[in-house]
Amino acid sequence: MNTSVQSPCQPESSLITSSLSHDDETVFTPLKAHWWHYWPFVFLHAGCLGALYTGASPVAIGIAIALYWVRMFAITGFYHRYFSHRTYKTSRALQLVFALMGLTAVQKGPLWWAAHHRNHHLYSDQTQDVHSPIKSDWLWSHIGWMTNKENLKTDYTKVRDLAKFPELVFLNRHDWLVPLGLFLGLFGLGELLNRFWPGLQTSGLQLLVWGFFISTSVLFHATCSINSVAHLLGTRRYRTQDQSRNNFFLALITMGEGWHNNHHHYQRATRQGFFWWEIDVTYYLLKLMAWVGLVWDLSPVPDKVRLAVPTATSKG
Repeated sequence: MNTSVQSPCQPESSLITSSLSHDDETVFTPLKAHWWHYWPFVFLHAGCLGALYTGASPVAIGIAIALYWVRMFAITGFYHRYFSHRTYKTSRALQLVFALMGLTAVQKGPLWWAAHHRNHHLYSDQTQDVHSPIKSDWLWSHIGWMTNKENLKTDYTKVRDLAKFPELVFLNRHDWLVPLGLFLGLFGLGELLNRFWPGLQTSGLQLLVWGFFISTSVLFHATCSINSVAHLLGTRRYRTQDQSRNNFFLALITMGEGWHNNHHHYQRATRQGFFWWEIDVTYYLLKLMAWVGLVWDLSPVPDKVRLAVPTATSKG
């Protein structure tokens, strides 16, 4: 399937090196929190306490779980493996759908996400890596770095391949629109269910608490654990120039992102679980999408990369 309008997809290594230089010091941001930027996180987590008032129902819990996994895939499969690393190709229309789905995770826009992630790989666990637990501390790498006002900006020079699409730039600059739609949609759905199927024992407020606040909070911490925990705890198969680690538990809760040392060893691969026993649900779903023609040209893991002489496995 190669007749659709598709975005340019060049090797990931050249994407990064074409937009960043190892001599570029502009990416360095002093490790300073701006406390007023904590308010979105306070609001998000405070909303979880609403469960004490609304209670729970099978419908609300089911929607929360479903939204966690769907949005986790949107982050891992689209924000990470497509927008950040361009490890496969798709049509321009589906690229837009991927961006919209990723925005429901409430982790800012796809260009912001990709720009920071490309910077992370170029300077991983060096001073210019703004969320390294090695150069700072665990709390900063997990959440604190997002309270620095400079880190909330998008450096479009790092994502020139994506910034040529005006629809992506628009969504990146107005990254609150889709989360607001999800917020209102969950409340509206809950109110409809309460009116027409009261036996389900749910409501707009209950779906809002479970489907938005609780589900999004858990999703946020699971995603950020790759920045923090995956550089501190786990095993190191490959001798990378950073402290990236493979962590089986993180791989389970993030649909394959926990094979972080593998990923830092070879970033161009769509697959991060390099061996059959390394569960990588994101890759399985992308493979399924490739079978039906939604995506194509998934970048493989060459045997010489996968079977490279490993380090003596060490645990954090």
